[in-house]
Amino acid sequence: MREIPQISEAEYEVMKVVWKYESISTPEVVEKLSKKSDWKPNTIHTMLARLVKKNALQARKEGRVFIYTSLIEEHKYVEQKSKSFLQQFFGGTLNSMVLNFIENEQLSNEDISELKKILSKKDQKEGEK
Repeated sequence: MREIPQISEAEYEVMKVVWKYESISTPEVVEKLSKKSDWKPNTIHTMLARLVKKNALQARKEGRVFIYTSLIEEHKYVEQKSKSFLQQFFGGTLNSMVLNFIENEQLSNEDISELKKILSKKDQKEGEK
């Protein structure tokens, strides 16, 4: 399995735009990120170049612009980061994380109801196997 490169929080914002709109040109990336950040176009160009160098994106030239596509699937990246977060802060166990959120009252009753529904659906799927 291919190792997923380390991506900074800012680079992750660029990746989210590419994942959502790929294949996407440099001007389109700049336009979309300029709407939700105060980054200058040169900053965005630098992050795109870094992501290409890290093998997170590939770029091909079409006319006067580069077109970017991802080399990492979004769900695989999120899965890896989730596992890393769980391992780093909760010894790799999900129930420790949920318990921490419950004990610190960071889960609302609505959140808990939603979790119960998710677990119930999972139980139903497991029972069908």
